[in-house]
Amino acid sequence: MTKFRIIAVVLAATLLSACGSSKFRTYNGPEVTQVVVDKGQRRMFLMHHNRVLKQYPVQLGFAPSGHKMVEGDGRTPEGHYVIDRRNPNSKFHLSIGIDYPNQRDMALAEALGKSPGGDIFIHGGPPRGTKIDGKSDWTWGCIAITDKQMEQVYAMVKNGTPIYIAPADLRQRARVQGR
Repeated sequence: MTKFRIIAVVLAATLLSACGSSKFRTYNGPEVTQVVVDKGQRRMFLMHHNRVLKQYPVQLGFAPSGHKMVEGDGRTPEGHYVIDRRNPNSKFHLSIGIDYPNQRDMALAEALGKSPGGDIFIHGGPPRGTKIDGKSDWTWGCIAITDKQMEQVYAMVKNGTPIYIAPADLRQRARVQGR
């Protein structure tokens, strides 16, 4: 009977420890006041005012240069947006939504007689065997990081946080920033 109890206790401990490996993390550090994505550097920066708290290599839409104009163009938007939603059940592990399209994006697409698209997220889950190395863009316009990195970002970045997605081309940056 003692052997049975020992085995039962070990089995229960193993099952409980498996439950503790949640994808939901907690964060108690400085507030993330802005997210900055630099499409040219293929980097995402989580900022507390002027200070970089964390930075990550990213992958972008499969057609990475230029601003997203219409649904299906494979581009990642450029400009100022806001984190507006969370998806704990994303098919890409976890994801946080970007409020694309904004009024400017909708007007641009309408002028072209097209839909601007939507559902732009920062998410995890690059395809198996893909490294986040700045060379293998694969999303339909989203910003991808690893699942483990996404767990950190999901915990750190709250809804309402501004996000600036900077163009790869420096001349375009001035236009997107309104200068």
